[in-house]
Amino acid sequence: MQRTHFQDMPCPVARSLERVGEWWSILIIRDAFQGLTRFDEFQQSLQLSPTILTRRLKYLVESGILQKRLYHSRPARYEYLLTERGNDFFPVIAALFHWGNQHFAPNGPAAILTDRRSGAPVEPILLDNATQRPIRAEDVTLAAGSVRSDIINKRLALMREKNLASARHSPHSIESPKEK
Repeated sequence: MQRTHFQDMPCPVARSLERVGEWWSILIIRDAFQGLTRFDEFQQSLQLSPTILTRRLKYLVESGILQKRLYHSRPARYEYLLTERGNDFFPVIAALFHWGNQHFAPNGPAAILTDRRSGAPVEPILLDNATQRPIRAEDVTLAAGSVRSDIINKRLALMREKNLASARHSPHSIESPKEK
């Protein structure tokens, strides 16, 4: 069975992908972070058909990522501005820039993130808010949240089972005296 939407899934990654997973949406948000606000600006930047751009902008507004604001009344013209929810997406965009430049720029990066004041390149890292230490995949695991979800609980059980099996077969695992 092919899934057509993720909005009702308990996984936060899946629900997020429902809102911004279509690649044009992410590129529109990228451009909005760089100050583009008007339909023609997005169209010029992305070289996107008006029909697709209209659909994506409408969905981003419905999802609360952009807000639509009238800037000219005759004819009616609108600009699209990032909402608080949209602004909270910036770390994802910064991470995509970094990851794309690190792994998919064989001739070097075509665009980099720089500090607006100094012009110095910036390299995004993910930090834990409480400890201010970098968050690395090998240092974290998933745990159930406050809302009960059978799907999430099954996924977590599968992951625990897989991790236990990997640990038992790892050459670095310590054998107990009974296993020798």
